[in-house]
Amino acid sequence: MNIALLHFSSPPVVGGVESVLASHARLMANAGHQVMILAGRGNSINDQISVRILPMLDSRHAEVLKIKAQLDQGKIPPDFERLKELISGELQEELKVCDILIVHNAASLNQNLPLSAAIHDRFSKPGFPRLILWHHDLAWTSPRYKDELHDCYPWNLLRSRWDGAEHVVVSEQRQKELSLLTGLPESSIKVIPNGIDVNAFYKLEPLTIRLVKELDLMNGDPLVLLPVRLTPRKNIELALRVLAELKHQFPKAMLLVTGPEGPHNPENALYKQRLLELRDALSLQGAAHFLIEQTTDFIPDPVIADLYRFCDLLFFPSREEGFGIPMIEAAFSSIPVFCADILVLRELGGDDVNYFSPDADPRSIASQISERLNNEMTSRWSRRAKHSYSWDSIYRLYIEPLILKERSK
Repeated sequence: MNIALLHFSSPPVVGGVESVLASHARLMANAGHQVMILAGRGNSINDQISVRILPMLDSRHAEVLKIKAQLDQGKIPPDFERLKELISGELQEELKVCDILIVHNAASLNQNLPLSAAIHDRFSKPGFPRLILWHHDLAWTSPRYKDELHDCYPWNLLRSRWDGAEHVVVSEQRQKELSLLTGLPESSIKVIPNGIDVNAFYKLEPLTIRLVKELDLMNGDPLVLLPVRLTPRKNIELALRVLAELKHQFPKAMLLVTGPEGPHNPENALYKQRLLELRDALSLQGAAHFLIEQTTDFIPDPVIADLYRFCDLLFFPSREEGFGIPMIEAAFSSIPVFCADILVLRELGGDDVNYFSPDADPRSIASQISERLNNEMTSRWSRRAKHSYSWDSIYRLYIEPLILKERSK
């Protein structure tokens, strides 16, 4: 599908909408669509995305600013129609093979009214692509634009229904505002939030990105980290039993065990086999992950550091430790620690971590974890944000269904 995204400017121009525009373009291109950005200022993003610079789309173009200064006074200058027709002709040429045009803010802000009018006029003619108006800001509901707006054409374009176009807003608040402004039913205005590129934000290593995708770790809620080798003293079987109990309250809970077999005792191979059999017996396939099943290569420290930042808590049930480096790593990653109540770990954690007996009932440990996760606001918000506001999730849940649906008759 050929998709064009239009805004006054695009990256490297810095701005919230510019950032969203670039993220949308990357997501669509990665999904196999032909993507083009139309903007007045900007530059190329990558080889997959065509960026067409049409200077008159720019809200800061000298001629656009000159016309806007008169429009702000309630006067429509003679050059308004000329610029509108010029932009309209450029759009007609650029959109010849376009299936969908997604317009960001140009139908709701008075930054370039000749552009708004050109899109509106061109949209009314046959052969125009399916039009999606993506509203981040609404001039008519914002006090800062009050003195620049006037109750007639072209300003009223910014509060019209644009019959036949589809409307998207970035929040429920904007949905209510646009409905009151235009008379459109709220149900006809789609809410699609903005998001975060998790890989870029965390600066994840390529191996981490692969593991997250292959193991579907983004859907782990909570995602429990156990960064140990597979040796009996690490008490990993307790982690599996706790996970089984935890899933009664958190059906998407996952456990990630990072280490390989311990290198010095041949019995460790048998221990690994017992753990895999216990996982199957507890029906934890797809929920309890041993990285040794994904790769036999050494997991580098930067990948382990990624996993600490990516996971929701450290579970450390060892019966015996000489020190306890994972607890310090968890502290530096600001995630909660649940660990065995043995002397060396209590010496490290003091009153700042959660303890349990290495022989405790798994159900009681799961309850302890559940209570912390449910009652601690930062943890709740972190988990909810990770699952609701990553660009990959937003694309899968909202954007892809929107662009793939058939055009309204």
